[in-house]
Amino acid sequence: MSTILLVEDNPDDEMLALRALKKAAGKTDVVVMRDGQEAVDWVFGLGKFSGRNTRELPQVIFLDIRLPKLSGLQVLETIRQNEDTKLIPVVLMTSSNEELDLVNGYALGANSYINKPGSFDDFIDQVRVLGHYWLGINRTPH
Repeated sequence: MSTILLVEDNPDDEMLALRALKKAAGKTDVVVMRDGQEAVDWVFGLGKFSGRNTRELPQVIFLDIRLPKLSGLQVLETIRQNEDTKLIPVVLMTSSNEELDLVNGYALGANSYINKPGSFDDFIDQVRVLGHYWLGINRTPH
């Protein structure tokens, strides 16, 4: 079974993303982390996630940039610095319109940078399309 790691601290965006991914990804397992440190701990099996099989990596990470504890950019940098995780596709999903966030995201190795739309329906449609692309169309190394 494929896994998506969704790192999102906004409960409304989390709910909408989960609803859209369920439609787009079917039997895919979606793991939700609500801050940057929790996401790093989950990926690397640290803290409360020690003992997790870290060979079971997500097929894609949907990562908000503005997160508590560690920013999405710090999470991305940590993932890219590790040999075992550096090839996981990471999609930055943010409401930030800052050009510096866009530039830094790609410089750190983001595979995609998506601005969250303002309306609920548009957000659901966007996440559904992203889920379909990253799980159904895109190929990743195993």
